[in-house]
Amino acid sequence: MSDSGPCVFVDTTVLLYSEDQADPSRQRRALAWLRELWQRRTGRISTQVLDDFYLLATQRIQPPMPAGDARAEVRRYQLWQPWQTDRATVESAWALESRHGLHYRDCLIVAAAQHLGCRYLLSGELPEGQHYGAVQTIHPTTASVSLLGPLP
Repeated sequence: MSDSGPCVFVDTTVLLYSEDQADPSRQRRALAWLRELWQRRTGRISTQVLDDFYLLATQRIQPPMPAGDARAEVRRYQLWQPWQTDRATVESAWALESRHGLHYRDCLIVAAAQHLGCRYLLSGELPEGQHYGAVQTIHPTTASVSLLGPLP
């Protein structure tokens, strides 16, 4: 995958926002971010995010996504070559958990973003502007895609 700017790790909440019609403004912002990351080829993801997305999209958002549609989205995001949680990721997650007091599942996401060398973590749940090493959290409804700079 060629890069056109800093890579951005996308967490589960952003994928859910993009499908959740209950908040059209939030959905539009999430979709704008995802479109930009597709164009730039700088979006990153993990298998954990995709697993969580499938489960929550088919059960949490109202109305729930049909399973076939959720599977199609997961297949599409497979093109981002999802990070596989390995021993090093777990060790990094435990270190983040100890240092920052985050929930372990969030730590796995931050650790995956770190291992992928991402500059940003696009998240609807983690505190915006927080730095975890070289990774900074940004929120899809308040951060502008312009922070990625112009397309080459």
